[in-house]
Amino acid sequence: MKNLRSYRRLALPFSLAIALFAVSALVVSPRAMADHHDHDDHIEARALLQRGEILPLSRILVIVQQQVAGDVIEVELDNGKHGWEYEVKVLTADGRVREVKLNAGNGTVRKIEDD
Repeated sequence: MKNLRSYRRLALPFSLAIALFAVSALVVSPRAMADHHDHDDHIEARALLQRGEILPLSRILVIVQQQVAGDVIEVELDNGKHGWEYEVKVLTADGRVREVKLNAGNGTVRKIEDD
């Protein structure tokens, strides 16, 4: 039980650290930008954000936490058949990994599924 309390005490700081890392290392899928080099992905993501084509990750994370409580463990930004989309993986308290897919432009949740 002591380990569980320690985990819970560390869960919030860990979640915040992951979120900050995700913001600083926003990943744009290489398949979505095949004509760009991987090292340019962050430049494209910043340009999309500055043009208002995608929401900032901080807003997306709030929406995700309202839908699926837990620790964010991965974030991707992809451009696919549904347009620009955030894919956020969340580790829930019961140990499941849930993937939340959101429209990157308006934050609408498109799908929530087990990963």
